Amino acid sequence: MLNLLLLIVGIVLAFWFIGNAMGFLLMLLVAALVGFTADALVPGRQIEHGWLGAMGAGLIGSWLGTLMIGRFGPVLMGVPLLPALLGALVLVLIVSFVRKRS
Repeated sequence: MLNLLLLIVGIVLAFWFIGNAMGFLLMLLVAALVGFTADALVPGRQIEHGWLGAMGAGLIGSWLGTLMIGRFGPVLMGVPLLPALLGALVLVLIVSFVRKRS
Protein backbone atom coordinates (compact mmCIF):
# COMPACT_ATOMS: atom_id res chain seq x y z
CA MET A 1 0.00 0.00 0.00
CA LEU A 2 2.81 2.40 0.89
CA ASN A 3 4.65 1.50 -2.32
CA LEU A 4 1.58 2.34 -4.38
CA LEU A 5 1.17 5.68 -2.60
CA LEU A 6 4.85 6.54 -3.16
CA LEU A 7 4.53 5.59 -6.83
CA ILE A 8 1.50 7.85 -7.29
CA VAL A 9 3.21 10.75 -5.49
CA GLY A 10 6.31 10.23 -7.66
CA ILE A 11 4.29 10.27 -10.86
CA VAL A 12 2.41 13.41 -9.82
CA LEU A 13 5.66 15.18 -8.92
CA ALA A 14 7.25 14.14 -12.22
CA PHE A 15 4.33 15.54 -14.23
CA TRP A 16 4.38 18.75 -12.17
CA PHE A 17 8.12 19.23 -12.75
CA ILE A 18 7.90 18.47 -16.47
CA GLY A 19 4.97 20.87 -16.84
CA ASN A 20 6.80 23.67 -15.04
CA ALA A 21 10.00 23.08 -17.00
CA MET A 22 8.11 23.14 -20.31
CA GLY A 23 6.32 26.34 -19.31
CA PHE A 24 9.65 27.95 -18.43
CA LEU A 25 11.22 26.90 -21.73
CA LEU A 26 8.23 28.18 -23.69
CA MET A 27 8.41 31.50 -21.82
CA LEU A 28 12.08 31.80 -22.82
CA LEU A 29 11.14 31.03 -26.43
CA VAL A 30 8.49 33.78 -26.46
CA ALA A 31 10.97 36.21 -24.89
CA ALA A 32 13.54 35.35 -27.59
CA LEU A 33 10.95 35.98 -30.31
CA VAL A 34 10.10 39.35 -28.77
CA GLY A 35 13.81 40.23 -28.62
CA PHE A 36 14.36 39.21 -32.26
CA THR A 37 11.33 41.27 -33.30
CA ALA A 38 12.62 44.33 -31.46
CA ASP A 39 16.06 43.88 -33.06
CA ALA A 40 14.46 43.59 -36.50
CA LEU A 41 12.47 46.82 -36.02
CA VAL A 42 15.57 48.88 -35.18
CA PRO A 43 17.79 49.53 -38.23
CA GLY A 44 21.16 47.75 -38.09
CA ARG A 45 22.24 44.76 -36.05
CA GLN A 46 22.14 45.81 -32.38
CA ILE A 47 21.77 42.68 -30.26
CA GLU A 48 24.89 40.57 -29.91
CA HIS A 49 25.16 36.89 -28.91
CA GLY A 50 22.36 35.65 -31.18
CA TRP A 51 19.34 33.99 -29.63
CA LEU A 52 20.75 34.29 -26.10
CA GLY A 53 21.01 38.07 -26.44
CA ALA A 54 17.55 38.24 -27.97
CA MET A 55 16.17 36.19 -25.10
CA GLY A 56 17.79 38.54 -22.60
CA ALA A 57 16.45 41.56 -24.47
CA GLY A 58 12.97 40.03 -24.46
CA LEU A 59 13.06 39.21 -20.73
CA ILE A 60 14.51 42.56 -19.68
CA GLY A 61 12.22 44.31 -22.17
CA SER A 62 9.22 42.57 -20.66
CA TRP A 63 10.23 43.81 -17.23
CA LEU A 64 10.88 47.36 -18.50
CA GLY A 65 7.66 47.44 -20.51
CA THR A 66 5.49 46.38 -17.59
CA LEU A 67 7.19 49.01 -15.42
CA MET A 68 6.53 51.69 -18.03
CA ILE A 69 2.97 50.89 -19.09
CA GLY A 70 1.75 47.99 -16.96
CA ARG A 71 0.40 44.60 -18.01
CA PHE A 72 -2.13 44.79 -20.81
CA GLY A 73 -2.76 43.20 -24.14
CA PRO A 74 -2.24 39.57 -25.03
CA VAL A 75 -0.12 37.42 -22.72
CA LEU A 76 1.65 34.41 -24.16
CA MET A 77 3.37 31.97 -21.77
CA GLY A 78 3.51 34.60 -19.06
CA VAL A 79 5.02 37.29 -21.31
CA PRO A 80 2.79 40.34 -21.94
CA LEU A 81 3.49 40.83 -25.64
CA LEU A 82 2.85 44.56 -26.17
CA PRO A 83 4.69 45.84 -23.07
CA ALA A 84 7.50 43.33 -23.71
CA LEU A 85 7.93 44.51 -27.29
CA LEU A 86 7.88 48.16 -26.25
CA GLY A 87 10.39 47.54 -23.46
CA ALA A 88 12.63 45.49 -25.75
CA LEU A 89 12.54 48.27 -28.35
CA VAL A 90 13.59 50.80 -25.70
CA LEU A 91 16.37 48.47 -24.58
CA VAL A 92 17.63 47.92 -28.13
CA LEU A 93 17.57 51.67 -28.80
CA ILE A 94 19.56 52.33 -25.63
CA VAL A 95 22.08 49.65 -26.59
CA SER A 96 22.45 51.08 -30.09
CA PHE A 97 22.92 54.59 -28.68
CA VAL A 98 25.59 53.42 -26.22
CA ARG A 99 27.39 51.39 -28.91
CA LYS A 100 27.48 54.39 -31.27
CA ARG A 101 28.85 56.65 -28.53
CA SER A 102 31.76 54.36 -27.73
